[in-house]
Amino acid sequence: MSAAVYSSFFAVMGASSAIVFCSMGAAYGTAKSALGMVAMGVGKPNLIMKAIIPAVMAGIRAIYGLVVAVLIAAKIKPDIQIRNAFQIFGGGLAVGLSGLAAGVAIGVVGDTGVRGMGQQPRLFVGMILILVFAEVLGIYGLIVALILVTQQ
Repeated sequence: MSAAVYSSFFAVMGASSAIVFCSMGAAYGTAKSALGMVAMGVGKPNLIMKAIIPAVMAGIRAIYGLVVAVLIAAKIKPDIQIRNAFQIFGGGLAVGLSGLAAGVAIGVVGDTGVRGMGQQPRLFVGMILILVFAEVLGIYGLIVALILVTQQ
């Protein structure tokens, strides 16, 4: 059975979706949480190192997308079957969109949590806990993407 002419397109779009959407989530999360860090740092500069955690956690999103995009790129062949191409596309979308959602969640929680931590330092543990809950959204997408991309 011959591959459809457009099969490679969907596989490449999977790789593109993985890195683009994850990077968008990472960029938004980093920027949003950094705003809170700077606003809080004006009044409490001694808490800056604790406040950087949400920005770092948001940046991890892009690594998830990069890993999946590299795995997808290794699977793309000129004669890829349409079923495999759609499976790869789905994997790229899974990690990309979940990475975007996780990045937005981390950014909002990081911004608000860091500002709150500037007023009440005991909020730090609660903020980290909520950040972990937001983080696993991206991990769920990564797991689904790895299963879809590696299962041929």
